[in-house]
Amino acid sequence: MINQYILGAIVISALVTWLPRVLPYVFVRFATLPDKLVKFLAYLPLTIIFALILSSLFPGRVGGWPKIQWIELVAVLPTFAVLGKTRNVMLAVVAGILCVATLRYLF
Repeated sequence: MINQYILGAIVISALVTWLPRVLPYVFVRFATLPDKLVKFLAYLPLTIIFALILSSLFPGRVGGWPKIQWIELVAVLPTFAVLGKTRNVMLAVVAGILCVATLRYLF
């Protein structure tokens, strides 16, 4: 049997994580954003992907320098080449996965 306190915590946690993700869409639907803000927001997906790539290429270590993941670093080059040529993010992700898998198999 589930405790009422635990159920309440789950419901409140779901609401707290859901509201910040949904409310911006509701606000933007009824308001127009300035052109500078729209231009700024267009860079967000690129910066998020870049941050994720950097964190996987150079994972941090406590008390030391980040360690270089050489296989992933080499696989980034053909991945960016596919992205630059096709402008298809999904195809670039598949190319990156295949590159990493092949390099890990070989090395």
